[in-house]
Amino acid sequence: RDREKTFSYDEVYGPSSTQQQVYANTSHLIQSAYDGYNVCIFAYGQTGTGKTYTMYGSDENPGVAPRAIQSLYKLVEKGRQTGKVEVSCYMVELYKAKLQDLLCDEKNRGKNKLKVTKDRRGIVEVRGAEIKLAPKEKDLFAIMQQGNENRKVSSTLMNAGSSRSHLILSVLIKKQGKKGKATFGKLSLVDLAGCERASKTGATAEQMKEAQSINQSLSALGNVIAALSSGSKHVPYRSHVLTNLMSDSLGGNAKTLMFVNVSPSGYNTDETINALNYATRVKMVKNSADKNSESNSKALEERDEEIARLKAEIKALKSK
Repeated sequence: RDREKTFSYDEVYGPSSTQQQVYANTSHLIQSAYDGYNVCIFAYGQTGTGKTYTMYGSDENPGVAPRAIQSLYKLVEKGRQTGKVEVSCYMVELYKAKLQDLLCDEKNRGKNKLKVTKDRRGIVEVRGAEIKLAPKEKDLFAIMQQGNENRKVSSTLMNAGSSRSHLILSVLIKKQGKKGKATFGKLSLVDLAGCERASKTGATAEQMKEAQSINQSLSALGNVIAALSSGSKHVPYRSHVLTNLMSDSLGGNAKTLMFVNVSPSGYNTDETINALNYATRVKMVKNSADKNSESNSKALEERDEEIARLKAEIKALKSK
């Protein structure tokens, strides 16, 4: 109990660190997304430790997401001088184990059935979610603001503006050069709801249901990370909507960065150590990221056609 434990991470940011310093070691991933890679940046930690502030910040001190958008559009504007670049996005929340589109009309919110699927490249898609074009930086900022305003939040003893859902903003970048070859990048910015104890948050009956759902989803995510870090042959991605949604970011075809937010208070020592152990396991997970290009898609399409042809031949032979 009194033994010293050492944790190893890429960077550690203290209370005096600025939002710019936090973003500085993240910015290279925006270049990767623009170049055609699948990129995921997400924040994990106890409720009230500043995950949403890290990811979104404030008007005076913007966080990772707004800074990433600014960096992306600098690349986009430069790329449009020599080719065609299209940017679009969707924004969803996972509230009480149900996906909800944050960009659709309010009257339809919660009614549209969303389904997590994968394309030929193994990249996660949310079928049924509204995808909006964002030709300019201001367009994506307006979309992001709309989604954030529609997110479920409420006040608890641990956090006056506690997020009650997991928030996923996925930015899709299609780039086509003069020679016609296209690349497809995806930047997912994920703000996970915080794990919490009802005894500390003073939760109402409804908030307790929300917390139970949040904790179940984070537990499922922990099981996936444990399986990946131990080299298990079976990884339970399909055990929960959250793990299915993040299956291409953890152990998949992605460049992934995780922030773990912890409390400086001794009152939260147990939760802090749990979060640090969680992050240690995540660091052991190895991803293999490949650029998503039109040539790759064509090869996959040809493979699928060949498989379909062989299946048809086998079926014809069996029927004789």
